[in-house]
Amino acid sequence: MAMQPKISAFFKRQAPGPDRSSGGDTHRGGSDVTEAKRPKSCADGKVLNKKRNYAQFHLELGQPDFLLHMCSVCGMMYARGNDEDEKAHKAYHKSYFEGVPFKGWRNETVVARSEGGDRIILVTDENSCARNSKVQEVIKVVQKELGFGEGQLLHKLCKVYLFISSQRIVGCLVVEPIKIAHKVIPASTEENCSDLPVEKIEPVKTNHTLEFGKISFKREVLKRHDHSDKNKEEYRDPGAIICEKEAVPAHCGFRAIWVVPSRRRKRIGSQLMDAARKSFLEGETLCISQCAFSPPTSSGKALARRYCKTSAFLVYKDQDA
Repeated sequence: MAMQPKISAFFKRQAPGPDRSSGGDTHRGGSDVTEAKRPKSCADGKVLNKKRNYAQFHLELGQPDFLLHMCSVCGMMYARGNDEDEKAHKAYHKSYFEGVPFKGWRNETVVARSEGGDRIILVTDENSCARNSKVQEVIKVVQKELGFGEGQLLHKLCKVYLFISSQRIVGCLVVEPIKIAHKVIPASTEENCSDLPVEKIEPVKTNHTLEFGKISFKREVLKRHDHSDKNKEEYRDPGAIICEKEAVPAHCGFRAIWVVPSRRRKRIGSQLMDAARKSFLEGETLCISQCAFSPPTSSGKALARRYCKTSAFLVYKDQDA
C-alpha cells in the first residue's frame, strides 16, 4: 500500500545564495529585504504588485435622502452639507416663499397701485437683458409650481403682469388672446355645498367587540366630517371639469396665475385679474364673462369660482386661441 506524500513535498525550498561576505546571517537578511522590495512578475513580464488606488463607492438602491434632499416647502433637490447647494437652496426657497427680489425698472408700465405702495406692472416687450432675465426668473418658479414644462408657459402673444410688494415680486399673471371658450357645468356637490354643516360628528354603528372569557371590550368609533371654510374647497372639487359643447366668444385667457405662499388669500390674484381686464385691450375694460381660465388645478378652480362668483366660469384650451 503506497503512502501518501506529505503536503510539504509539493513545495520546493529555494536554496540560499552563496555567502559572499563574512556577514553570514546579516548578508542573508539584507538579501531577503532586497528580494521583498523587488516587484514580482509573471511569465509574460507584467508586474503584479503595483501600488493600488482605492476609491469609495456607494450603492444607491432607492433609499430616501441618500445623496440629495428635497425641501418639503419649495420642492428643490439639494445636497445637505454642500455649501454651494445650501446657498442655492436658501436663495430659491426665499424667492419661492416670499417672492423674487425686485428693485424696479426705469419706465415701468404701472397699470394699478394700492394705498400701501404695492403696484402691478405690465411687462412690455423691450430689448432689455435685465428685464428678460428677471421675467425668466419668475417664470421658472411659476412653471415649476404649476407643472408647466420648461419653455411651455410663454409665447409671443402672452402678456405678463407682476405684483410688486416690498421690493419683491409676489404674484404673476400670464394672459393671452383667445377667441372662444366653454362654460363649465357645475357638479351637484358644488351647488349644494352651501347647505353643508360646518362640523358634524356621528357615531358609526360598527361592532368592534373583543371578548376574553366573560369580559368583553366594546369600542365605539366616531367619524368626523369637517366641512369648514378651509376644507370646503377640497370638498367642492369635483375632479374632472365638464364643459358645455357650445362655445361662447371670449377675448382674454388667464393662462397661468401664481402667488407666493406667504401672500395667498389676500386678493392678490383678484387684483392681478382686475388689472388685466382693464388693460388687456387698449381703451376698453373687459367683463368677467369675456375672460376664461386655462384648465385649472383644484386651487385654481376655487379661485375662479370666487372671482367669477359662479361655478359656471369659462374655460378654454390652447387650440381655441
